[in-house]
Amino acid sequence: MADVFVSYARTDKAKVAPLVDTLQAHGCRVWWDPAITPGQEFDRLIARELSSAAAVLVVWTETSVESRWVRGEARDGADRGVLVPVRIGDTKLPIDFRAFHTIDLPDGDVAQRGHAFQQVLRAILELVERGRTAEKPSTVPAPAIVPASSSRPGASGKVGICVVPFTSPRADADEQVLGDGIAEDLIRELSRWRSLAVRSRSASFRFRDAAIDTSQIARELDVRYVVTGSLRRMGERMRISVELIDADSRSQVWGERFDRTRAQLFDVQDEVVQKVASTVVGRVQVTDVERTRRKPPASLDAYECVLQGNALPWDDPVAVKEAVRLFEKAIELDPRYAIAHALLATMLVGEWRTDDRLDDALLERAYGLAKLAVELDDGESTCHSLLAHACMYRRWYELALQHMQRSVSINPNNPWNMADMGLVLSYIGNPHEALDWFVRARATDPYFDPPWHWRQAGLAYMVVGQFERALEMFAHLATRSFRVWAYVAACHGRLGQDELARDAIRRCLDLHPAFRLTRFMTREPFRDPASAVALHDALRLAGLPE
Repeated sequence: MADVFVSYARTDKAKVAPLVDTLQAHGCRVWWDPAITPGQEFDRLIARELSSAAAVLVVWTETSVESRWVRGEARDGADRGVLVPVRIGDTKLPIDFRAFHTIDLPDGDVAQRGHAFQQVLRAILELVERGRTAEKPSTVPAPAIVPASSSRPGASGKVGICVVPFTSPRADADEQVLGDGIAEDLIRELSRWRSLAVRSRSASFRFRDAAIDTSQIARELDVRYVVTGSLRRMGERMRISVELIDADSRSQVWGERFDRTRAQLFDVQDEVVQKVASTVVGRVQVTDVERTRRKPPASLDAYECVLQGNALPWDDPVAVKEAVRLFEKAIELDPRYAIAHALLATMLVGEWRTDDRLDDALLERAYGLAKLAVELDDGESTCHSLLAHACMYRRWYELALQHMQRSVSINPNNPWNMADMGLVLSYIGNPHEALDWFVRARATDPYFDPPWHWRQAGLAYMVVGQFERALEMFAHLATRSFRVWAYVAACHGRLGQDELARDAIRRCLDLHPAFRLTRFMTREPFRDPASAVALHDALRLAGLPE
């Protein structure tokens, strides 16, 4: 097996060769240009080499950024924490990899073995050495095998789900391969969500040839939800249908169809898988919230407390108090429940932002809770994103971005992570990129609709001077906090709509009579002073009190 797996576009072979030569000269085994006939055996060999490599070197160029294979291999390396991305030329990186530190490698630097080239070499050799050390025999006993999580969530908050092979009315080998590939990709992507206990391919694919009785499948695999799907060819087009079934009620929770030409199908497979995975998780959460609302409050377990608290509108002060109570109860029931600590932390951050006292005690407590959440579960993406929030409000910008990058790398399909990345980027000086993340969150899960998403997207539009677009974002909010009304006033002021600006100011002061612009701006943690000045001037121009 190779030490280093190199992912690149074939047309860039000459650019990659000097890197490979140097790595081999340092004793590394490199997989990069095998002379093997493509086919299923070739695909399996690539998968084995990719999964065993100590380092995955991805070379981004104008050609490779368009390759779904290179993006997929990069994602595998990122998931395992062994990705070393480099960029040759000025090409724009794929959006889901812009959060990763990428080494820019000018063509001349490659030929001359310059500084950037040496950076790449050091990063790879460090990973290779770590991998070789890990291969040495260990005297530590193997961990005990634990049974699979139950389908019924307890304190761990894991809900059982399986994906069965997609069916096709035709006995077509190509369609079966495609259907299996989509189902396997869904299993992998759903496994990124810590709230789900996803049954393995070997367990789920046992039901390939049986008439699908979802109740029986759910009983045998001990799951609550079953994802089924089918492929149907219609001339030159292919229809992919997906359903999420609640085995308890035997009802369809969600269903969607994707119609594509056969030529498009493989190119959009990643898009389909990402959208299905994110939407399935969102529908599972909504269904479970409805289920818990029918239970007496005293009988809720920690997972159910978190579900209910997370479903409340956090821009409503009454709802916020109830959410805090539910998260505190979850921690009382399970002191090691990481996500409960993280969510309580973000509630305290929100309370700190509206607190008129010039005191950071609430923010300090929030940071402590968020930090504890990551310590309890370093693999939960939401814990990292909410710790990023706490760091950002403390104006620890690099640390905030580091935790957001970690969050997205753990679960790149989570629309909450995408929107959180947008929030952080809008404050640390990348508002245009922030807007890309907000748009992507909604594209990934069409049901994604939390109020804070619209508020922060609106603020990002304000930062780039698009005040009409900002107002369109704020219009999605059924309930508006005093902060949102202040933003709305600023937008109308900049657009010369004085009467609307005065009305928004009145509503802001009705909700928060003690509002003062100077204090308000201390809770807007812009890294770029120009962005802070622009927002302050827009609020002042609208007529908000200093």
